[in-house]
Amino acid sequence: MPTEGGAKPRWITLALAAAAAALACGEPGPAEKPVVRLGYFPNVTHAPAIVGLEKRYFADALGSAVKLEPRTFNAGPEAVEALFSDALDVTYIGPNPAINAFAQSRGEAVRIVAGATSGGAALVVAPSISKPADLKGKKLATPQLGNTQDVALRAWLKHQGLSANLEGGGDVSIAPQPNAQTLETFRSGVVQGAWLPEPWVSRLVLEGGGAVLVDERSLWPNGQFVTTHLVVRRQFLDEHPDLVRKVVEAHVKAVDDANADPAGARALVNRALERVTGKPLPEQVIERAWQSLGFTVDPLEASLRRSAKDAEEVGLLEPVDLDGIYDLGALNEILRAGGRPEIALQGEGGS
Repeated sequence: MPTEGGAKPRWITLALAAAAAALACGEPGPAEKPVVRLGYFPNVTHAPAIVGLEKRYFADALGSAVKLEPRTFNAGPEAVEALFSDALDVTYIGPNPAINAFAQSRGEAVRIVAGATSGGAALVVAPSISKPADLKGKKLATPQLGNTQDVALRAWLKHQGLSANLEGGGDVSIAPQPNAQTLETFRSGVVQGAWLPEPWVSRLVLEGGGAVLVDERSLWPNGQFVTTHLVVRRQFLDEHPDLVRKVVEAHVKAVDDANADPAGARALVNRALERVTGKPLPEQVIERAWQSLGFTVDPLEASLRRSAKDAEEVGLLEPVDLDGIYDLGALNEILRAGGRPEIALQGEGGS
């Protein structure tokens, strides 16, 4: 009998060869747990995601037979890229990245399965600016070219009769930059304002001495517009509708929780942000930010469609037919089972 390091017995050699051949032919190995890769941003506008993860709503809904892999992202386009490369299954993102993903894939890649957050965005400016006309010749920041707040600012400026081209010229210069950088450039006077999501609105006001010129809620019916919603990779939805339903079920529970106990949800989110980012938000910042947010499973379809039109008007999106971007089957089934009204879609092609 050979010793350790000597020649292998012939049966082991044959077994290894057979295993290698089986792998080469694609024969299945030991059964692995199905995986749900869930994306979100470490941000207060993604509070339902954080509540659902912290309270184990997602993990409990999926059960021990499924592996949950949460993944954090800094911006919508990054999450969309992960969806396109099959590295992500479900994610919380804003409206414009979802629209772009739907348009780029000719309606094939993604589906919106629920709403999450409304509100929480504003144009903050230097105190010397008190009206739209004062912005002429000024430089404003947004988080990223073509992102939700960037589109909102460009559309609003156009409606005020002020030009802003994609190269940073025009009556108003727009400089897309990371939100953390914007706080510093605003403090130093390099930019004189910014259209941002929370908590950066509150940080520019409380830490940067800024003033809110436009609360975006004032531009929408009933003050509601989609800031974040839940999006799924379509292939994953087709292959695992049961898992998607469980994710949506946990999401509904998280939204209900955030609405039922705002103070508790706010504290929980801040603790999670501290763990992920290394630093919690100052209490006065998160309190102020929370006041401008609303949490709802309604995807607020009308605001998504208007956002797409705004993006078209400012040259950031080719005309796109959004029919079919929603699949609310699981959400409405859950709402119906709970005795709650279903979400009706106005556009054609939704379900």
